Amino acid sequence: MEELPPELSARIKRRGGAATIYDIAELAGVNPSTVSRALSKPGRVSESTEAKIRAAASQLDFQFNPMARALPTGRSHTLGLLVADITNPVVFGIVRGAERAASEAGYTLVIAESQESGEAEAQAISRLLPSVDGIILATTRLDDHKIAQLAARKPVVLINRHVDDVAEVLPDVETGVNALMDHIVSLGHSSIVYLAGPDTSWISRRRFEAMLDAAERLGVGIVEIGPHGPTIEGGREAIRRVMASRATAVIAFNDLMAIGLMQAAAGAGIDVPGQLSIAGFDDIFGSELIVPALTTVQAQLERAGERAVENVLGQLSPDVAPDDGSLLETRLIVRGSTGPLQRS
Repeated sequence: MEELPPELSARIKRRGGAATIYDIAELAGVNPSTVSRALSKPGRVSESTEAKIRAAASQLDFQFNPMARALPTGRSHTLGLLVADITNPVVFGIVRGAERAASEAGYTLVIAESQESGEAEAQAISRLLPSVDGIILATTRLDDHKIAQLAARKPVVLINRHVDDVAEVLPDVETGVNALMDHIVSLGHSSIVYLAGPDTSWISRRRFEAMLDAAERLGVGIVEIGPHGPTIEGGREAIRRVMASRATAVIAFNDLMAIGLMQAAAGAGIDVPGQLSIAGFDDIFGSELIVPALTTVQAQLERAGERAVENVLGQLSPDVAPDDGSLLETRLIVRGSTGPLQRS
């Protein structure tokens, strides 16, 4: 590769290595406005001039700055994805699906974490809002009013959360819950505990409502214990209350809590599933690696991320087909952590 003029090279280095259209103009021997036209709207300058500009841009390893591009167009081609806990494996699938869909559409995905705090989430959104075209709230801990206010300012899509008049991507909660409850009752269990997630989690409340309906249909007892942090430690901490309930089966808000409960049960000498059947939600990585492997309701996490991005893009452009609003499929995965009730 041809060496840059020393003065130009030194100036770029002082700025941290990022070239500008002014550097390209100097190297190509044209006006900066000509560079802007050539790179942003090909065909507006002669082929020879455009070729010279693109060669200079390549030599300088020039990258478009989406924030600068947003100045004349009002668009940054950047989307924000807010998650409650970036270490939760549930997030991995959502991020992968969202990143894939954003990249295919020519958008950059920026990820921020609230660490399960509504206040921290609001602060992160405030920082992101000026520089993104739309926001995806996955596992949000904001209240409905704040979400509605945000949706009035920028395109917003919720994952696993419902707020009136705000776009959403939701799982088919009833199908997954009914399949899990039918499975547990078929094993002979008639006393079931639900380990609830955070009190700010809409999906936790929705799952328990579906379990109540299923319990009434099946004629079995169910009680809710919680709220808990949606973590392995949150599951471990629930062991005393679970055993005090005398229930023989437990459904946890998510797989992490279920795994934590299984660890605590093993530490207390409680056989799973011989004395206590345990199940979770989401089918995260690791749910089949624990011993015994975890029974869980599988969610389409990657598809949720993809659809959320598609929904944001649909709000930004009339050329993108709108989301049909259908619920994402959930499926029961039966493994070794649930078994027949052992009569003493």
